[in-house]
Amino acid sequence: MTQQWSAPTADGPVDATVPVPGSKSITNRALVLAALADRPSTVHAPLRSRDTKLMVDALRSLGVGIDDGPDGSWLVTPHEMHGPAQVDCGLAGTVMRFLPPAAALAVGDITFDGDPHARTRPMTTILDALRALGADVAGDALPFTLHGKGGVPGGEVTIDASASSQFVSGLLLSGARYESGVTIRHDGKPVPSMPHIEMTVAMMRQAGVVVDDASPNEWRVEPGPVEGRDWHVEPDLSNATAFLAAAAVTGGRVTIPGWPTRTTQPGGAAQDLFGRMGCEVALSDAGLVLRGPDRLTGIDLDLRDESELTPTVAALAALADGRTRIRGVAHIRGHETDRLAALAAEINRLGGDAEETEDGLVITPRPLRGGVWRAYADHRMATAGAIIGLVVEGVSVDDIGCTTKTLPDFPGMWAAMLALPGAR
Repeated sequence: MTQQWSAPTADGPVDATVPVPGSKSITNRALVLAALADRPSTVHAPLRSRDTKLMVDALRSLGVGIDDGPDGSWLVTPHEMHGPAQVDCGLAGTVMRFLPPAAALAVGDITFDGDPHARTRPMTTILDALRALGADVAGDALPFTLHGKGGVPGGEVTIDASASSQFVSGLLLSGARYESGVTIRHDGKPVPSMPHIEMTVAMMRQAGVVVDDASPNEWRVEPGPVEGRDWHVEPDLSNATAFLAAAAVTGGRVTIPGWPTRTTQPGGAAQDLFGRMGCEVALSDAGLVLRGPDRLTGIDLDLRDESELTPTVAALAALADGRTRIRGVAHIRGHETDRLAALAAEINRLGGDAEETEDGLVITPRPLRGGVWRAYADHRMATAGAIIGLVVEGVSVDDIGCTTKTLPDFPGMWAAMLALPGAR
């Protein structure tokens, strides 16, 4: 159900410390690796949101044991996967693209489906790749059915992953359990969001999997065991950028505790990005501290590797001084919604000036007015509307509930940051 929400306007510079829940990307990768492991694993400080709960429910439906630990962790006990099973992907790209290669190892029929918009998201690349590696798949998009045979021959496959790095990550995560391992070659335009593939490779190596990524656009996974281990999930840095943006647009200060000194998360690029727009950013023992300027500066930047930050950057750009050009993000037209079209439509609806280009946006600041900001069932569209609402009175987000995809209680966290009455 949609939930319209009046975005609160800040009555002055925001000054807050905001603990951010764990990374969705790390949590769901850890869950898949733990499900394929040779012994039980524990996922510490996982994100508990719609996307990760969908992954947990899907793995449980395939026979994997996942129990709640006393400290909020998940205890994962591997089990030979089996059908029949029905997997609800929701709008989670990590579920619809990471789980089919693992489910192909099961015995029996597994049917995948999701929210209505999920049926329009690109899936042919990974499903054709699974067929080439020896899996039996009926369908080319959601809904589709895997006829599991208890194993996958594996081998070499060439794909075009220019629409999503998740195609590569999904095949990599299960590749060690394929009889011949897997070699993936990319042939096409540059792969977007390469840090997410680097995250996948790093986590696989932590689980003892041998991965060769020395050649550009080629990844080789040797067949062998996946080691069970303790996984410790970092805060979700992409989610954190919405709260950092609150300091940026109000000239305030926000601290994100637990910000890692080194990370494979694309959100780690926020330090440089906010700095280029005029903010002061410093990493200390307290976490990442951002102080906003009197006025933000428009910039020209390529977000190919950090495309999930596009909605936050677009919101900042609509409130900045000077034009901002965002490049390299044509692939986000295939995310939860066409984010380029959606951002242009909503900024313009509030009186702004946003123009779509072939691979991004050009945003020229104009005085904004209140109105309804449509989220398109997209969590990052919703948080972009909240950012604008901090300094533009009368903004309401038509569906704040969609933020549960990656943040269990975004409205409560936003209210607490602003020290609003009744905030949790």
